[in-house]
Amino acid sequence: MKGVPAMIINAVVLAGGSTSKKLRKHTGVESEALIPIGEHLMVEYVVKALEKTKFIDRIALVGPVKDLEKKYAQSSRVELVEAGSTAVKSVLNGVRAVGFTEYVVIASSDIPLISPDALTDFIETCIKKGEADLYYPIIEKRVSESKFPGAHRTYVRLVEGTFTGGNVFLVRPEIIEPRVEIAEKLIALRKSPLALCRLIGFSFIIKYLMGKLTLREAEEKFSQLLEIKGMAVQCNYPEIGMDIDKPSDLELVEQVLLTTL
Repeated sequence: MKGVPAMIINAVVLAGGSTSKKLRKHTGVESEALIPIGEHLMVEYVVKALEKTKFIDRIALVGPVKDLEKKYAQSSRVELVEAGSTAVKSVLNGVRAVGFTEYVVIASSDIPLISPDALTDFIETCIKKGEADLYYPIIEKRVSESKFPGAHRTYVRLVEGTFTGGNVFLVRPEIIEPRVEIAEKLIALRKSPLALCRLIGFSFIIKYLMGKLTLREAEEKFSQLLEIKGMAVQCNYPEIGMDIDKPSDLELVEQVLLTTL
């Protein structure tokens, strides 16, 4: 994997999540992926970005198939797939539907600001870092706040800086099924840094609270926990972590998208 080879990657978009109570009250929409932004559904922005990313071949759109058929039933690249009982099982459904490639991109449906440039940059940066089983994007706080000053994200303070996580992964598909249980636990705790620290050891709690936890230590611990080689990838495109959790997020995204269309 030297340089940036011409590789083919399938993608899975997770579109089965329900809206939060506040978002449901604000939009009247039950499924987060189906929230309208301008003339398009939120998930359409994510799928469109993937379709325009040079590495991406087939795309599994995992979610409410009946609601998405009008948009994608005739698509040659997008495969509609029913969601599983959990996010990780939905990933498995998606991968099985479009087939294994060396790596698969997994993206949430609630990052409508994502762009082909951001996705391409993430994938190329992953490849240049060397071989791993799982790559996870992180965005430095100053980078995120410089582009989206009104956004409220969950940040983790490490020795190297303060970071928020992204909502796109690059993964070897064969590692997913054997790690369903632990992956679901990590996903459930992903926005609670202290809870994650408790899961991987008391020393992590102390180091995290004292601001002495390094990025390398975090990578090594998560790799040990999952029995894989994982890498954090620092990104300069904060769109990759700009997910919509609450009405203020949606309003910010609407302002950005609808003024650039």
